Amino acid sequence: MTSGAPVPGERDPGLQPERTRLAWRRTTLASTVVAVLAGKAGLAGGASAGVLAAGAVCCAGWVGVLAVAQRRIRGLAGVGEPERLAARWAVGVVVCVLLTVGGGVGVVLG
Repeated sequence: MTSGAPVPGERDPGLQPERTRLAWRRTTLASTVVAVLAGKAGLAGGASAGVLAAGAVCCAGWVGVLAVAQRRIRGLAGVGEPERLAARWAVGVVVCVLLTVGGGVGVVLG
């Protein structure tokens, strides 16, 4: 007869991958909001060459965040222990987030 209590040393993989998946979705949502607000500010303020360049940088960063997040979410959906995020992907997503934010700031200030 099982009590349903966790056995010491046994890992329940159910919640941690779900929290990680939700964190990736929040990151993607925040990046999307920055890109949309930067686009709106760029359209409202006029389309100078600097604003267009900053908007392109912002959009490129957003696409990068979206690609890494989607890859990671698919990796977490598998059965068993999810694979660790490789260092190059982690560095890539940090760079993409910084590009998104920097481009958004450039659009607003430009």
